[in-house]
Amino acid sequence: MSMNSTSFKTLGPQAARLVTTLHERGRTVFRLEDVRDIAGLSEPSARSFVRKLVDRGVAARLKSGLYILVPYELGRERQYSGNPLIVAREIMHGEDYYLSHATAMEIHGMTTQPQLVIMVSTPKPRRPVTALGVGFRFVRCRHKHFFGLTEHWATKQEKVRMSDLERTIIDGLKQPQYCGGLTEVAKGLWMRRQDVNIDRLVQYAKRIGVGAVERRLGFLLETYQMAATADLDRLRTGLTATYVRLDPVLPAEGKRLRRWRLQLNIAPEELRAIVRT
Repeated sequence: MSMNSTSFKTLGPQAARLVTTLHERGRTVFRLEDVRDIAGLSEPSARSFVRKLVDRGVAARLKSGLYILVPYELGRERQYSGNPLIVAREIMHGEDYYLSHATAMEIHGMTTQPQLVIMVSTPKPRRPVTALGVGFRFVRCRHKHFFGLTEHWATKQEKVRMSDLERTIIDGLKQPQYCGGLTEVAKGLWMRRQDVNIDRLVQYAKRIGVGAVERRLGFLLETYQMAATADLDRLRTGLTATYVRLDPVLPAEGKRLRRWRLQLNIAPEELRAIVRT
């Protein structure tokens, strides 16, 4: 921590002790309970104490009852939001979650554009949150589908939970609307083609058990010649007669491909053009 002795004096002894203790505990994102615990204050006193810290630019409010310490070198910078991945974890407050969709794609190096909203998958429905200029959006994911997850070091000290490479692709194929559309998912798949485990991808698609995911995955793997015939056959087994749109975000138009029971509302040429760029 880079606070010098002068800044401690201007903070006052109680605030200085709180800031020091929070840093020692690695709690740069903290809650009202932390303040009550460290400073030994009642809830109303803790609220008023934190309000003063926010007014002085020592901390910033993320949402009700959740705050973040502002690094001293930023002075009175009110818009400091810290590491948004850590903030997402703290918003969940110990509940099941994982960073997913476009956010996971960005961490896995599958995007060319910076993502402006943090996508979080969680079993309970939650309203979107905006904390200091960063949007957090929550996608419902049933408990039984909490698999294919890994840990990511968001900072040198702090880890967050996120989808692994293959699960990120599967989530993108299930809900391309949270990744900028199917073309973005296809682009991400192609960018990481050397690292993706095809057998794991097929297993995950089967385990999720969504026909649209199996169709889209099979079609993309076939288009990009990334999978053996046996893998494609595993994805085609058990497909129903119903046709689904290749990209659910786009209108239902384009020719129908019987082999995958897909309505190709993105031309295969457009998907192949990604490979050439």
